[in-house]
Amino acid sequence: MHRFLREADGTDSWSKFFPPQIALSMKSDGWICNTVEEIETFGLQLLRNYLQLPVWCVGPLLPSTTKGSNSKHRAGKESGIALEDCIEWLDLKEENSVLYISFGSQNTISSSQMMALAEGLEESEKLFIWVIRPPFGFDMHGEFKAEWLPEGFEERMKHSKRGLLVHKWGPQLEILSHKSTGAFLSHCGWNSVLESLSNGVPIIGWPLAAEQAYNAKMLVEEMGVSVELTRTVESLISKEDVKRVIEIVMDKEGKGKEMKEKANEIAVHMRKATLEKGEEKGSSLRAMDDFVRTILQI
Repeated sequence: MHRFLREADGTDSWSKFFPPQIALSMKSDGWICNTVEEIETFGLQLLRNYLQLPVWCVGPLLPSTTKGSNSKHRAGKESGIALEDCIEWLDLKEENSVLYISFGSQNTISSSQMMALAEGLEESEKLFIWVIRPPFGFDMHGEFKAEWLPEGFEERMKHSKRGLLVHKWGPQLEILSHKSTGAFLSHCGWNSVLESLSNGVPIIGWPLAAEQAYNAKMLVEEMGVSVELTRTVESLISKEDVKRVIEIVMDKEGKGKEMKEKANEIAVHMRKATLEKGEEKGSSLRAMDDFVRTILQI
């Protein structure tokens, strides 16, 4: 159980934050959801039955990855690598051969977890891009210390061209949309989930906070596009755990192949949801039209 739930007694910050938000949302005229009708059919049915309100699915709402867009300025963050250098590195790798690792802009893992993750990556011998920040308990935006990784790890990965460590922030959408990216080790924040699945990239789940554990559960049990490695910054993991899960998801046969196929199916649903051909519109476009009509009638 996450510490937020263990500490919930009505006086903690999360207990104070959520009830007013939920109460206010229940008074609304409807809900707008950043998802796609075809990929969450069961959950959306339950939500509509419970709310007895309109629910408009208008996703996936994602920034553009066209050449004219600038992901660094778009996110307002300082990138740890030039986009051109990142793409050049990926261009040299085989299709679906690279594991992308990122825990979002507001999360990090513990120093012991970071060490185990690095050791497991090295033993797996898989290619990877890791957006890395100081571990939990330290300033996430501060200087990264070599002692948080196995001795000589970053130098070995750079020399062998097996791994690319990106400090601070990386161009996530561009990485996930590249043909060489085969899987995503993620905290399962919803934006990251949409970015990954819209590109047909299966996920290794490591939920850390908020609703991420529920997202991870759905990805594993309902969508079949993920394997969960662990949860929270407090869990104990070994390099063997890391290596085993990476090999499952990156395997081009067996479960890895099955997850890739399901992720690709979801990507197709997402593309169709925002597609317009003549008078035919995808489900998300139709939902947006209905939302606008509803607003105009109020």
